[in-house]
Amino acid sequence: MTVTLADVAARARVSPATVSRVLNGNYPVAASTRERVLRAVDDLDYVLNGPASSLAAATSDLIGILVNDIADPFFGIMAGAAQSEIGGPGDGSGRAGGEKLAIVCNTGGTPERELTYLTLLQRQRAAAVVLTGGAVEDPAHQAAMSAKLAKLADAGTRVVLCGRPPLPDSASVLAALAFDNRGGGRRLTEHLISLGHRSIGYAAGPLERTTTRHRLEGHHEAMRAAGLYGDGGGAAAAPGDGGSRTEERLTVHGSYDRSSGYDATVELLRREPGITAVVAANDTVALGAAAAIRDRGLRIPEDVSVAGFDDLPFSVDVVPALTTVRLPLFEAGARAGRLAMGKETPPPGGIATIPAELMVRGSTAAPRG
Repeated sequence: MTVTLADVAARARVSPATVSRVLNGNYPVAASTRERVLRAVDDLDYVLNGPASSLAAATSDLIGILVNDIADPFFGIMAGAAQSEIGGPGDGSGRAGGEKLAIVCNTGGTPERELTYLTLLQRQRAAAVVLTGGAVEDPAHQAAMSAKLAKLADAGTRVVLCGRPPLPDSASVLAALAFDNRGGGRRLTEHLISLGHRSIGYAAGPLERTTTRHRLEGHHEAMRAAGLYGDGGGAAAAPGDGGSRTEERLTVHGSYDRSSGYDATVELLRREPGITAVVAANDTVALGAAAAIRDRGLRIPEDVSVAGFDDLPFSVDVVPALTTVRLPLFEAGARAGRLAMGKETPPPGGIATIPAELMVRGSTAAPRG
């Protein structure tokens, strides 16, 4: 049932004219009244400019792209690729054709901001929404996300996930393009083990992120299969769920940034001075890990090997070049853009797993001795 301006007025205990003034911002309204109206708008999920059901179901020329951090190349590459498909080349005349206006929404990795942006895009009757990167593994947030995406889909918005797994309830999602983070993490660690490494530290990402869990599960699977967690075993445990004592000692969690990689590696070297390799949550974390290793007078890879994940553009230019796992970020973003525009048929079942490729470079080598 469509929520009307009158419904908002009744909820806020004001007149419809007052609601209109607050939403249009063209007349002074007391701060307490304004807050009451905006709270009613949020509570009722009122869609601006949509009092009639036919208008509420129509979509605009707007497409929202949600990213955790636009300054992070991981998200910037995907967002840029999606936007290139959304904007389209046009015909050179300056006239509007079938193009859409892409808006990049920077959530800062905050679940609340993610929901807020989705609400704002719903009010603008966005034609499509592309959500990039890993998801927060919190049941309450996942339920709120499922409900919000369902409302968007019901209003005609195409919802595409890029680089994140489908939600438990993903009926409202047109397509989910999920990277094979688990497989990539496993192959990266298998590479180090094949070189002869037996004591491998892991500078992991935030506990609550799906990307963290999947990459770390792949790493732990490879370590267990090689018998390198001698005081524990069995199936891979999710981060924070416990595991072998060795597994916990050789894993340090932090953010997906350089300083976190530095601090995590300092802690890993304190816990286990004999480690011969450090696997980082991503390439940016790997830069911090490499700096921490060098600051302690150790050489890469002669003393300690370093590996990253994502294959960001700088990975091949660091010295030595970084062994990492390549995710096809541009290709995935472009595909998400085409799906958002209705240019491409969704994958069977709406879910596609995008392979990860191991890129072996100079930052890893056999341990000395």
